[in-house]
Amino acid sequence: MSALRVAARRLPRATRLVSSVESPIQRRFAATANAAQKQAQTGASVPNPDPSPDSLTVKFINERAPFMVPTYVRPAPMMMKGQGCYLWDMENRRYLDLTAGIAVNSLGHCDPEIAQIIAEQAETLLHASNLYHNPWTGALSQMLVNLTRESGAMRDAEQVFISNSGTEANEAAIKFARKVGRTLDPSGDKHEFVSFHNSFHGRTMGALSATPNPKYQTPFSPMIPGFKYGNYNDVEQLQTLITDKTCGVIVEPIQGEGGVNMATPEFLVALRKRCDEVGAVLIFDEIQCGLSRTGSLWAHAHPSLTPASGEAAHPDILTSAKALGNGIPIGATIVSGKTVGAHIKTGDHGTTFGGNPLACRVAYHIVARLADPELQSAVQKKSEVFVAGFQALQKKFPESVSEIRGRGLILGLQLSSSAASKAGDIITAARERGMLIITAGDGCLRFVPALTITEDQIKSGLNILEQSLESVLSS
Repeated sequence: MSALRVAARRLPRATRLVSSVESPIQRRFAATANAAQKQAQTGASVPNPDPSPDSLTVKFINERAPFMVPTYVRPAPMMMKGQGCYLWDMENRRYLDLTAGIAVNSLGHCDPEIAQIIAEQAETLLHASNLYHNPWTGALSQMLVNLTRESGAMRDAEQVFISNSGTEANEAAIKFARKVGRTLDPSGDKHEFVSFHNSFHGRTMGALSATPNPKYQTPFSPMIPGFKYGNYNDVEQLQTLITDKTCGVIVEPIQGEGGVNMATPEFLVALRKRCDEVGAVLIFDEIQCGLSRTGSLWAHAHPSLTPASGEAAHPDILTSAKALGNGIPIGATIVSGKTVGAHIKTGDHGTTFGGNPLACRVAYHIVARLADPELQSAVQKKSEVFVAGFQALQKKFPESVSEIRGRGLILGLQLSSSAASKAGDIITAARERGMLIITAGDGCLRFVPALTITEDQIKSGLNILEQSLESVLSS
């Protein structure tokens, strides 16, 4: 792809990355930050208290909230800018961000190289539709296939469908599996789909139907017919769960939203074997755990998932998003040419914005950086620092911290049944001490920072976490 890079360098460069015209929100940010500094309480019990009900931030939110569909419950801080592993809110409070936009900003916030690429492409071509070729959709697809194979993952990877999000990547995977089932059995009997409890595959109706969580499904039921649910890591059930009527099985090698639960090598191998027996498509959803977050390019190819005897399991379809765009919306569905690609024909799927030059050029750059062996090695070393800190906290709070889960920089600190209900309070305590973390599953604290985080930042975060645990658990 060297010719493509040379061509890109010859394109007109953006004259400036940030407009010299200040927006009303930028002016409000500056005014609010100054006011917050003047009005700061000297005796505050925490260094970063959430904006008070009479603050300029809350006033700003209240003016606009009535115009937004209320699908989220958010704390008061309004994030205005970011750099690396830090975010700043409207009142200029700084936060160490260990969420990375929910595993999205793997190269950190406002990476200068990504910003430059966005600026250049914005002045070149944003969108021309999929009625025409553009140089970057094919380049990204080729890179994903080649790097996937070279990494030892998904040996039959051959083609890629580019979309706009993880949910869309999974929707494409579900449709492709159904198409394979219809091709193998034109009667339509081979249409059933299998997913697993505590999984999360998205919010659109197909992806939601594969996400067996009553909280998400019940308000929109009935779900799409034909979906069945099994227990994660239960090998014995597979013989009856996956049948000749099964067209597809979708599974996360690490369940992110469900509690940072890790699949066993035996489970994934058994899934592969059973899918081969009945002619079902095996889909690995690596939207959160893929792209070097575990220290290997794809989570299913991590050495820990190689069984004691035999080979590791490989999927027929691999889905990706989140880190793929570092904040630019994009998703990818990588398919096997042997078991899937041959069944997909012109008109079987489409997208208006998917594969646009901006998103694909950004993703091309990001994938190349995330595939760097030095970055992947550093992820493992940083993981060890986190885990050592978690183990120390587990010793300090033995009745409250029950388990450490995860791999690389997708980690979970599971609270015991007696402390699980306090997870939200711990999140708040950490935020008011200048650190952002999130939950997963039932009472699990989740850590998915930028892969570029430094060891000093990790140690700072562990110190804040200890203070937060102490504050909440001792009360």
